[in-house]
Amino acid sequence: MTSEQQPTPLALKLKERIRREGPLPVLEYMRACLNDPDHGYYRGQPAIGASGDFTTAPEISQTFGELIGIWAAVAWRAMGAPPQVDLIELGPGRGTMMSDALRAARVVPGFLEAIQLRLVESNPFLRETQRQTLAPALQHVPVSWHDEFTAAIAGIRPTIILANEFLDALPVRQLVFTAGEWRERCVGLDSHECFELVPGAPAHPPRLPAGRAPQEGDVLETHPDFAPIADVLRQWSTQPLAALFIDYGHTETAFGETLQAVSRHRYASIFEKPGETDLTAHVDFADFKDLCVERGLAVDGPITQSEFLFGMGLAERAGKLMSAARPSEAGLIEASVQRIADPLGMGGRFKVVCVRSGVPVLPPFPPGG
Repeated sequence: MTSEQQPTPLALKLKERIRREGPLPVLEYMRACLNDPDHGYYRGQPAIGASGDFTTAPEISQTFGELIGIWAAVAWRAMGAPPQVDLIELGPGRGTMMSDALRAARVVPGFLEAIQLRLVESNPFLRETQRQTLAPALQHVPVSWHDEFTAAIAGIRPTIILANEFLDALPVRQLVFTAGEWRERCVGLDSHECFELVPGAPAHPPRLPAGRAPQEGDVLETHPDFAPIADVLRQWSTQPLAALFIDYGHTETAFGETLQAVSRHRYASIFEKPGETDLTAHVDFADFKDLCVERGLAVDGPITQSEFLFGMGLAERAGKLMSAARPSEAGLIEASVQRIADPLGMGGRFKVVCVRSGVPVLPPFPPGG
């Protein structure tokens, strides 16, 4: 339950919908908060960076994007260095990661000349920022923008996909175990016309955690949008495919609610300023991996972000940057690298998986996944 002194336009719209239709499944609530065509968070101007709502690894250290770029070039070489390859980024943010990636990948002869860059971004404000950030690279690399990740945007040639903090922004479905059965978890209105979580219609979980039976009050989150992503990857698997997904989440399916709101770098209620507050949920990597494997795709990982970055040469790259920097800057470089790689921080919370077809296991993933 929460009170709202000044409801946002989307809050008013959602309350009217609940009055008209009844409690709204959490899935639909999250979908509206992020993607409502008039008032959704990702339809406006998302605040990324130190002065905004959240900060991603590419915004913290240039080494992150640089190592991603080297990984993409290694994947291209593993495909046989085809003369044409689609390089796709899902949710490019401000374009920082791709800018660093393309700059670093210049060291691999022929890679940039082979690229057709495709950016999946529906937000017009972020598209313009990406154009500005990537302007130097786009003089040599053709680019196209796409509103959604669908099979139609690529698939006729080898494909490399990069996705950092993309899966966590996909809406989740929540089920709650109550009175001996699973029920859809919904957003309703209390007697004061404030949002509240309530059980809805009976529901059937697509999968359950191993190890124990559900108990009263247990919440299970599922990710309905994972299957369509896996379907697209399967359709593209007739050509060599390497897709890198980096996100925070858990390696095994578990009970618990992870849906969270973030505003100005602090956690908030999921009902605080709907449409103006970022909503995310932890990624169930076991579910995502199983869906891909069921479609005949190979999946390596998950490994931690720390393992991935150090395996790709983070220590060496950071050392070169620090040796070339002024003493006052070297400390900042060291701190930023520590932040993205600390096993007790981002380096451990974030996981990395590679989905592939027609290419061997790529470094730094160990053989056998």
